[in-house]
Amino acid sequence: MSLVAAREAPIPAAAIRPVPEGQGRPAGPAASSAPLLCVRGVSLEYCTRERVVRATHRVDFDVFEADRFVLLGPSGCGKSTLLKAVAGFHPPVEGTIRLNGQTVRGPGPDRIVVFQEFDQLPPWKTVAQNVAFPLRAAGLFGRREAQERARRYIDKVGLARFADSYPHQLSGGMKQRVALARALATQPKVLLMDEPFAALDALTRRRMQEELLALWEEVRFTLLFVTHSIEEALVVGNRVALLSPHPGRIRSEVNSHQFDLGSLGSRDFQAAVRRLHDRLFESDPAPAAPTGRS
Repeated sequence: MSLVAAREAPIPAAAIRPVPEGQGRPAGPAASSAPLLCVRGVSLEYCTRERVVRATHRVDFDVFEADRFVLLGPSGCGKSTLLKAVAGFHPPVEGTIRLNGQTVRGPGPDRIVVFQEFDQLPPWKTVAQNVAFPLRAAGLFGRREAQERARRYIDKVGLARFADSYPHQLSGGMKQRVALARALATQPKVLLMDEPFAALDALTRRRMQEELLALWEEVRFTLLFVTHSIEEALVVGNRVALLSPHPGRIRSEVNSHQFDLGSLGSRDFQAAVRRLHDRLFESDPAPAAPTGRS
């Protein structure tokens, strides 16, 4: 199956603008009036040999069903740590994370992560076995049903001819497609992607962005996506949360649904990139919370 990204006509807009809470989410039957994912007052810390470092400070945001919500910020702002907290790998020191009204207390099959690293696939399993494995391990399907579902999602990412290949026989972009197929096959409530295309060359990165958006048009999954690329945030997301430098705090949220890959190079797109860059790196007053303690 060849993936060609479906595109909506860009919505005219003079500039990207802040979005009030509860706006900017997908319209139509897929959208819900209540957030699917609710992050409230979340502070995250990690330990070094010398001290405890605060990665994020009292972060708030909502993700609605079928949102493509992007966490955008400079290196060290805590965006990946936030994603890991949503995944259940990193408990907050204060605040709550709720999914479908239930507090997140650990990892679960309702949240699947696609990481940046290529080597996230067991090398002794074929592509089809890699995609089918979590379906059986979670008890979602029997052997035959898992294999059929795995091959269906492998076809969706354009790798049907490589279903019986091993990871070492695939390029980096192909491995990321397998990881994406494996994640979507389980039908998680939220798909979590931590800079999944950062290590790819520019042409492959753009192709993967196209394929991700095409899959979203078909499946309408809910996406929480982390990146430090302003351009990627604008084309992948329909809502973008800007995080301040360390410790990460939500600086503002913007609506980016009017942009897609066809917007690259346009005057409005470049103006939005400049505005986001200026907003990301403008000076803040000194934070009330310490960045670390002994």
